[in-house]
Amino acid sequence: MTDTPHADVKKLSFERAIEELETIVKRLEDGKVPLEESVAIYERGESLKRRCEELLRQAEARVDKITTDASGQAAGTEPLDVQ
Repeated sequence: MTDTPHADVKKLSFERAIEELETIVKRLEDGKVPLEESVAIYERGESLKRRCEELLRQAEARVDKITTDASGQAAGTEPLDVQ
């Protein structure tokens, strides 16, 4: 891991955020984390989840939709309408 466990969530890449989120889920599922720490890592997990969702929305907004002409041939691309 190149980032520290307490790295700023807003600066994490999607891959790093999802990796840390998976680690948190595994720790919580094991049930061996003290209650106070469980609450703290759950809160961090929520932040990581929001970061992943934000990055996915940004990626979707950059994806192009292929347009076709009347004969079904690719005629170009246009921005994907993400709402």
